[in-house]
Amino acid sequence: MPPVTVALIPAAGLGTRFLPATKAVPKELLPVVDRPAIEYVAEELADAGIDDLLLVTAHGKESIVDHFDVAADLESRLEASGKDDLLAATRHPTGLLEVHAIRQGEPLGLGHAVGRGRAHVGGRPFVVALPDELFLIREQVLAGMIKAHQRTGGSVIAVKQIPMNEVSAYGAVDYEPVDGETNLVRLRGVVEKPKPNDAPSDHVIVGRYIFTPAIFGCIDRITPGAGGELQLTDAIALLLEEEPVYGYVFSEGRYDIGRKDDYLRATIELGLAHPELGAGLADYLRRLVGSWD
Repeated sequence: MPPVTVALIPAAGLGTRFLPATKAVPKELLPVVDRPAIEYVAEELADAGIDDLLLVTAHGKESIVDHFDVAADLESRLEASGKDDLLAATRHPTGLLEVHAIRQGEPLGLGHAVGRGRAHVGGRPFVVALPDELFLIREQVLAGMIKAHQRTGGSVIAVKQIPMNEVSAYGAVDYEPVDGETNLVRLRGVVEKPKPNDAPSDHVIVGRYIFTPAIFGCIDRITPGAGGELQLTDAIALLLEEEPVYGYVFSEGRYDIGRKDDYLRATIELGLAHPELGAGLADYLRRLVGSWD
């Protein structure tokens, strides 16, 4: 079984849910505490053994690629002024992975964005990581997914149980247990954004995927859905007809920072874990909550 060492991050979206903040700044670069959101995702990938990253971007989002490049003038100024901590933080994203970029060109959906990675990925299994979903490294969700792929040889998709009244915002899955596995289920079907009464379960697909190269042929066969977009879930439904697809079920450590409430929660939790800011933030929150009582 070939190792999983390449990943794709689709980063071409407009970030409309965070306007006007995203009018000039890509949503992927909005800070969570003191680092852009996409840097956390890249760090998660590197921690799981990924060393090759393809960013699928769009016109006007060149700054995302720049974030992972060397900023020679800035680094020389920081080094000359003895600001070693800031220098290390500036260099950190540059050394995480080897980063490549390609443009999506037209906003034709997540399926189309993943399909743009075909030439770079080639015949390798690969990760797709959505940049507006943060998975805390300590939970090791992606590492567990990679191990599941290596055991089964199939595609593996992150799956989470959510309240039934929220399933209409996700792709809901029909599944069956896998003997001898605790976190792994085998998918039988997927329904994109169903009404709660039509959902096959309260388990939904969230933003981490490991695909075999067979997904590209499935993307070729799907037709545009709502808004003229190619839905990745439609390609997954076709993939289910060709080979086993598994769901990796987890419960903790994921934030959908495309939602303002989860963005705030992620900022608070990561702020509390920050070595310099955590203690002071915890004291402040205790006082703040106490004052609300």
